[in-house]
Amino acid sequence: MAIFDAVFVGSGINSLVGAALLAKAGWKVCVLERNSWLGGAIRTAELTEPGFVHDVFSAWHPLFAGSEAFGLLKKDLSARGLQYLNTDYPTATLLPNGTAAFLSTSQPANVEEFERLAVGDGGAWSQTVDEFLKNAELAFGLLGTELWSSTGLRLASKSFRRLRTRGALEFSAELLGTSRDWLTSTFRSPAVHGLFAPWVLHMGLGPEGAGSGLMNKIIAVALQMGGMPVPRGGGARLSDALVRLIRDAGGQLETGAHVERVEVKNGRAVGVRYQGKLIEARKAVVCSVTPQQLYTQLLERRVLPDWAVARAKRFRYGRADMQIHLALSEPPRWPGNDERFLRTAIVHVNDGLDGVSRAVNEAERGLIPADPTVVVGQPMAVDSSRAPQGRWIFWLQLQELPSRPKGDAAGKLDTGDGKWTESLRERYADRVISKLARQIPNLESAIMKRVVLSPADLETANINLVGGDPYSGSCAPDQFFLWRPFAGVANHRTPVHGLYHIGASTHPGPGLHGTSGLLVAKHLLGAGKVRKLGNA
Repeated sequence: MAIFDAVFVGSGINSLVGAALLAKAGWKVCVLERNSWLGGAIRTAELTEPGFVHDVFSAWHPLFAGSEAFGLLKKDLSARGLQYLNTDYPTATLLPNGTAAFLSTSQPANVEEFERLAVGDGGAWSQTVDEFLKNAELAFGLLGTELWSSTGLRLASKSFRRLRTRGALEFSAELLGTSRDWLTSTFRSPAVHGLFAPWVLHMGLGPEGAGSGLMNKIIAVALQMGGMPVPRGGGARLSDALVRLIRDAGGQLETGAHVERVEVKNGRAVGVRYQGKLIEARKAVVCSVTPQQLYTQLLERRVLPDWAVARAKRFRYGRADMQIHLALSEPPRWPGNDERFLRTAIVHVNDGLDGVSRAVNEAERGLIPADPTVVVGQPMAVDSSRAPQGRWIFWLQLQELPSRPKGDAAGKLDTGDGKWTESLRERYADRVISKLARQIPNLESAIMKRVVLSPADLETANINLVGGDPYSGSCAPDQFFLWRPFAGVANHRTPVHGLYHIGASTHPGPGLHGTSGLLVAKHLLGAGKVRKLGNA
């Protein structure tokens, strides 16, 4: 029987951050991962051709590079080979008529770009940024604080003192506002709408979703402030550095370790069991899993209250995702000969705000969108080591798909019994490539090899991606902020003492940031001690 201070189930970014901080503090930690790699949705591989280095699932690290967790661990991770690269152009949009809009890391350049697109939009952007930065601490505090805690209460009190009654009510209303309302009331240019609207998809939301307006604004300003950093050599360089840090501090990590049960004795989690072995945890068991896995599979029914099981079963998942990886023989020839395209990390090819809205609506009704928003990731724009000289790679993401398609909005694809078959996967990928080829004339001739991952493939690769939902649960208001994963549990604690719940299904939700792992480390060590670790 192995004995540890803390055992982590799952090796995603939140587990690795939490385990690294505890290990640095002298705790004996163990991380157990069912897959053959460590890192959860962080995986880098030569997926298409030799020398073409693809991030298989997640790829971009703006949230982590700007996070408190990275600030605490930066020196340790840099010493273990992690180096972030960035670009001046984090994102752009390309509309069907060839109109493009770019967002850079320079506010004066963005004001000039937006003013070019529509008179007044440059000033509107400048005002948006200035007003946001006045209360940025409050907005970012919502995503980095345990809201059901004394710290959360202090944040609320500080907000009220700063904003007063009217301002607090306005900010509260903004929490429920939509992306469409913010964009159409602020900017005149359809290109600016098309630049920002697709970013709500990266939170699992849509332009008409409650709360999408504030999240859209937070993401937009954060992109200008921090760009789109990625690790040199691939996203796995982050998980590799965290793993080395944990092992250097005496921690243990195992792959191929599918945990069968969390052991509970006298109302307290005392360890986990897998392959007939008991791994004892003296102080904490920390699970980076979905609510259904935790409350209906890993825990015996007798140790849980009825309400917790019922609410876990009702936890909802969002739209599905598809990934397409392309090895290209040459860089893409984007329209207009605008050299900024080849320096842009993510280009959204879409039909503007209404196009994003339409595709989301189709997916939420169970239809495969006729004209999807295509997220075109260009790692080579940031890191030239990702492919042989003169070559290129595309990281494509489709975030407006149903988990079980009922039909095709275009009326051309046979969805059969609602399963993502290999045939359906490839035919839909053909539609996506055809859409891009209408804007990028050399795309089809440049494709050396493509690899497509359907929603079903994503769930098979990672059981936290239920139905192919890359965000491990809908971010509707009743499952977000104070209520993630559901009402009745708070601060990553569970009804079982010593058992903590982290990951994208918990506050602050999806995104590669490591915050829930950091927050649990603060619970276990004390916030003051965690801060001191950053100076150690």
